Amino acid sequence: MGLKEELLRLLREDEEFRYAVAGLLGLGEVLAELKRLREDFNKFVEESQRRWEENNKRWEENNKRWEENEKRWEANWRRWEENEKRWAEWFETWKKFLEDYFNFKSEVNKRFSRLEENLGALTEAVYTRYVWEDLSTELRASGEAVVRRIRNADFDGVEVDLLVETEKRVYVVEVKVRPRIDDVGALLAKAEVVGSQVGKPVVPVLAGSYVGREVEAYARGKGVLVFTY
Repeated sequence: MGLKEELLRLLREDEEFRYAVAGLLGLGEVLAELKRLREDFNKFVEESQRRWEENNKRWEENNKRWEENEKRWEANWRRWEENEKRWAEWFETWKKFLEDYFNFKSEVNKRFSRLEENLGALTEAVYTRYVWEDLSTELRASGEAVVRRIRNADFDGVEVDLLVETEKRVYVVEVKVRPRIDDVGALLAKAEVVGSQVGKPVVPVLAGSYVGREVEAYARGKGVLVFTY
């Protein structure tokens, strides 16, 4: 067997000889680098696998958190819907209460208005009687004979609480529980209207319970008789 054939046989059968030859040829460093690359690749694969496993765990934890958050949101939505229903019920209840209250208030105001009108009419009737009694006494004392006496007399839309006419003059009576200066002015205007129609001197008369000093002084200054009860 020649040298060539022997070398080929050793390369095929003897691994150490084969590496020795490869080392001599410069292939040893290449093989070592390939081995390192394979080891590094295996490490990279293992590290990547570990990272994927960790990421999977994080994603599973995040999924759990999202599920819990979703449950919380659903619970919150249910609470908000319940609160909205409660607010709607409260609003309707309050609205009904206000409607009932204003209806009741309106009815009470109507009743008070009717009561006030009735009390006003009653007070006017009582005070008119008092004025008539006092005025008739004065008229008899002065010798004036009463021609007519009219309650709620009307002169072209001008209403007079009490009209007392004698042979000489006419008395126009205005009854107010608490008269004001404006009421004195209104009385003087009524007296002027009556005087223009009856053709006799007119004496304005003011009667009330609470006649202030200022009002009384003003009235007397305008020639108004004042009766206080």
